[in-house]
Amino acid sequence: MIAVAKTDDEIQNCYAVMAELRPHLEEKDFLQRIKKQQATDRYELAFLETSKEIKAVAGFRTGVCLAWNKFLYVDDLVTKSGERSNGYGQALFDWLVNYAKKNGCDEFHLDSGVHRFKAHRFYLQKRMDIVSHHFGLKLKN
Repeated sequence: MIAVAKTDDEIQNCYAVMAELRPHLEEKDFLQRIKKQQATDRYELAFLETSKEIKAVAGFRTGVCLAWNKFLYVDDLVTKSGERSNGYGQALFDWLVNYAKKNGCDEFHLDSGVHRFKAHRFYLQKRMDIVSHHFGLKLKN
């Protein structure tokens, strides 16, 4: 089953998997941070669950900009360690693409850390192109 987390419990249940991608997050702050992103950035949290266990999580948002017109941007996409290569990430990725299409998006985007080689192979297999370099500047320690 793939669904968008709506309740506080559904959101909080995504923490353990999300923390594998975002280890700096603290469990006590997770719900509050998700709700803040939902309120300010149209962020949504989707999860794939089998046998009452969350196997993969994706944080995403839709928006409009000059470069892409209407788009879906994936902020976070992670499959639980020990469950990778079982098709969960692929199913969630495909669900996100279909969600974007159903919601009238013209483009689908994500960034991936340069060290995530296995993820890059996966994205290339899903027919994604490497279309830019993303640069960042931390303003706070």
